[in-house]
Amino acid sequence: MGNRSAFLYGTVCPVLRCISTVALLTALVIAPLGAHHSFAAFFDDTKSIEVRGTVTEFRFTNPHGVITITGGPAGAPQATWRAETNAPTLLRRRGWTPTSLKPGDVITIQGWPSRDGKKYIRMQRVVRADGTVLGAPAAAPNTDPSGERK
Repeated sequence: MGNRSAFLYGTVCPVLRCISTVALLTALVIAPLGAHHSFAAFFDDTKSIEVRGTVTEFRFTNPHGVITITGGPAGAPQATWRAETNAPTLLRRRGWTPTSLKPGDVITIQGWPSRDGKKYIRMQRVVRADGTVLGAPAAAPNTDPSGERK
C-alpha cells in the first residue's frame, strides 16, 4: 500500500493538478474572446437604416459606446432604439467626447440594422438637428465604421 500511495501522490496528483490548472487558464482566456462579436454576425451590411429621435442615454464605454434614443425611422411609431458606436478610443480620434451627446439632444443616426430585426443598429453617422455631423466622415465602402474591412 505504501508504494501505491507514493505513486498516486507523487506522480498522478501533480499531473492532474497541472491538467486542471491548464484547463482553468484556457477557459479564463477563451471566455472573454467570445464576448466580442463580429460586425457581420449582428448587423446587415447590405441594408441601411436611418432613425431620428431624442437621446435618452449616451454611454462612452468599452468595448463599444451605445446611444439610446426614443424615435424611429420616418413614419414608424416611436420606440426605444439603441445604436452601437465604435470604441471610445476611435470616437476620440474623430472628435467625440463623453459629452458629445446629452439627454434631450435631437439626432439622426444612419447605420446598419441588426440581422435579428431588433431596434438595434451599428452607427455609421450621427447628425444633429442643425445638420452638424458628429465626428469624421463615414468609413469607406466595404468597411465597418472603424475603417476595418468587413
